[in-house]
Amino acid sequence: MTNVLRQFVRLLKLCIAGKGGKTSLVYLTAVIALQLAGIYFTIRLVSWTSEFYGALEKVDAKAAVWQIWIFAGIVAANSVRSLTADYLQKMLHIRWRKSLTEAALGSWFADRAYWRLTQGDCPREVDNPDQRIADDCGLFVKGILDEGIELITRIVGIFSFLALLWGLSTFALNFSLFGFDVSIPRYMVWAAFIYVALSSGLTHLLGRPLKSLFYTQQKREGDFRFAMARIRQSADEIALIGGENVERAGLDRRFDGITQNWRKLAGREFLLGCFTFPYQHTVLRIPLFVALPGFLAGSIALGGLMQIAMAFSNVVTTLSWFIFSYKPLSNLVAASSRLDGFLAATEAVRGRPSRIVVEASSGGLHLRDLKLRTPQGRALLSIARLDIRAGETVWLRGQSGLGKTTLLKAMAGGWDHGDGCIKMPSASKLFLSQNAYFPQGDVFGAVAYPAPAEAFSPQDLRRAIEAVGFGDSVILRLEDAWEGHPLVLSGLSGGELQRLALARALVLKPDWLFLDEATSALDEAAEAELFAVLKTHLPATTFVIVSHGTPKALGTLRVIDLEPKDEAANENPVLQSHRKYP
Repeated sequence: MTNVLRQFVRLLKLCIAGKGGKTSLVYLTAVIALQLAGIYFTIRLVSWTSEFYGALEKVDAKAAVWQIWIFAGIVAANSVRSLTADYLQKMLHIRWRKSLTEAALGSWFADRAYWRLTQGDCPREVDNPDQRIADDCGLFVKGILDEGIELITRIVGIFSFLALLWGLSTFALNFSLFGFDVSIPRYMVWAAFIYVALSSGLTHLLGRPLKSLFYTQQKREGDFRFAMARIRQSADEIALIGGENVERAGLDRRFDGITQNWRKLAGREFLLGCFTFPYQHTVLRIPLFVALPGFLAGSIALGGLMQIAMAFSNVVTTLSWFIFSYKPLSNLVAASSRLDGFLAATEAVRGRPSRIVVEASSGGLHLRDLKLRTPQGRALLSIARLDIRAGETVWLRGQSGLGKTTLLKAMAGGWDHGDGCIKMPSASKLFLSQNAYFPQGDVFGAVAYPAPAEAFSPQDLRRAIEAVGFGDSVILRLEDAWEGHPLVLSGLSGGELQRLALARALVLKPDWLFLDEATSALDEAAEAELFAVLKTHLPATTFVIVSHGTPKALGTLRVIDLEPKDEAANENPVLQSHRKYP
């Protein structure tokens, strides 16, 4: 329970700390005030019940009709109050959800936590962060507002209803037990507490597994959606290799997991409902039965019987908040646990100390005593010293699996596993990998990425696309078809995608350009043509290239051979030689 409260407090602070936090507190105060005003109308209805049934008992038609008009007025005023509170609560919901979503996104992107969470050694398991941000933020805000405001209202209301019930239940319950006369004064008050306490205990006993079942259900739903999204994004590759049966089998397995947990969830809800459903539908009638001895004993009249029964019902329903809200509370706790776990994981990877020190350098790129390892601790590259001067064109050559891509990740500040020092130039840098990424938006936004397209003229963006080999017809097709949906790029080949990604270098004009197999889908002639274009447009740029084939048309090329470790000597890979040739 303490942990759950800690999660609630932490997430609520994020909701309030966002932009417009003070305004949201005004909304919250207004909603609570309006909900508390509902207590007055409830008490007024209790009094009206006594007056109405008293008029019926006296067969006073005029008084009964007048009470009907009073009832209509109470209902109208209460409706205005309820609708206003509901509207303001919805406005508060979207404000808090926006603040919580912004905080979650900020934590996900800060210090590239979204990247670090994928490195295989996250201290906490994080599944489907997109679902946690998109769904759980909304679930938490809705749950905490619905249940929290209702709890506050009921806590305040219970005192009013108890005072009313205490004042009405002036008679005692008298009976004989084993030859002894027993008298319980104001027994209606004690009966309410005993009734709700026993019911709450039984509710918790039956519904305790719901929290973990809700948690698992959301996880499996997220896994299923993610698997389908991957199929959509990789439709060409799956179709070419004929992987439909395997993909369908994988989706079936994931959906089987959903159905299995759903059956458990439905079964548990059924068991809980076996008690809560009759409880909810008898809670308004039980008070009448409990008060019946007082009526039969002549202690109260018919109007008083109905009045005290209604007062008892309000006390019981107010105390029964835990019972009525058990299912949504379980869902709320599950959502807060997932969201809190996600935020804790992003904070953990951001705060994780790295023994690879990345510093800024006013000159070139310098590596000192650099040792790279996998997340599992297996040794990769080990470079005692490497210096790359500004303006050079460097080819980092080595066999597959050596750790060349990992080396570029470390240079980009996204690899924590290892030791040593990397001094990166403070000048502008651009990293392009083998798998080109394109954000949602138009084709100009994709070419300008990660800068905004508005920072460049359409003419410059178009010229960059033309320079990497696209004609006017292709550019027009991309402009017409791509708006807001990057998946239409599946119509382009892998080489065309890489060409489009390389156009970014022509637009952004970085001082340092790092290419990790960025032309692997192109043939030798096309690659040489593109490198010539890059070198022509970026004569002062430093090129650091990782590729299997020899980069051509880049002028003087400095080759750095990275040798694999000597298994016999159990040594890490070392920098073996530097060579230059045109």
